Amino acid sequence: MRILVLGSTGYLGGHIAERLRALPGVRLLRGGRAPVDDHRIDLATITPDALAEQLGRAAPDAVVNCAGAVGGSPLTLAEVNSRGPAVLCEALRAAVPTARLVHLGSAAEYGPSAIGERTSEDDPARPVTPYGATKLAGTLAVLDTRLDAIVLRVTNPVGPGAPPAALPGRLTAELSHAVARTPHGAVRVGDLSAHRDFVDVRDVAQAVALALALPGRLPRLLNIGSGRAVPVRDLAHGLVAASGFTGDVEEVLAAAGRPAAAPWQCSDVTAAEWELGWQPRFTLRESLAALWAADGAPHLAPITGSPR
Repeated sequence: MRILVLGSTGYLGGHIAERLRALPGVRLLRGGRAPVDDHRIDLATITPDALAEQLGRAAPDAVVNCAGAVGGSPLTLAEVNSRGPAVLCEALRAAVPTARLVHLGSAAEYGPSAIGERTSEDDPARPVTPYGATKLAGTLAVLDTRLDAIVLRVTNPVGPGAPPAALPGRLTAELSHAVARTPHGAVRVGDLSAHRDFVDVRDVAQAVALALALPGRLPRLLNIGSGRAVPVRDLAHGLVAASGFTGDVEEVLAAAGRPAAAPWQCSDVTAAEWELGWQPRFTLRESLAALWAADGAPHLAPITGSPR
């Protein structure tokens, strides 16, 4: 089976490529802008015809789209997150219409939900950020196609290799610097009062592998998350515990007490459990221990954990 992974050098894409490469009978192809990529594909700028030509040469049995932008200007977000999936679907229809497409969406597409509730795939999507809005546009482009396609709406991924653009990676870097200076110093963070649904990046990779392997038509949209919301403060304190840092964590509240745009986010993952036979294996503590072991201060012994 020939699987083309777009964005394979990114955070999610790297873990997904690693998981798929370990599967028997899989030939992994990489698409993106990195030197290691087999096919130079930039979904933000490539034309449908040019992409169709590349896909025709690659002849994939399946395509996994991990390409996406989490930061930058609204134009950058729109080019990558909205235009990219639309171009990909048009090119797939022209070149390899029988290939299965697994597209990674985001729980940010839903926007905020009522405190205590879990968001299901049938709930309306009401994003409140440019990122969520552009990701939703990309998801709609995939859902509107007649391809054999599925969107996996991922919550907040955490685990080894977390990028510095998000809190887990940023706090890991700051704790590493703090520990190198003095384990009794202080680390400043933003408002940690919001609740989020954190899922291990390795569990996301497993969900993609299952979506590719199952025969027949799959549901068009599935949530991938832990199914439980925890205070972001728990993540910060858990990472501090994994690091061995004994200093202070100083929480800086938003200006004028301004609340988070989405104070509560939690996904209902029942459908993914039923349709894919998938369940999250790693606890948040295990995810944070693995993150620190991979990316934290190298002289500290990691805390280990086993899948549940």
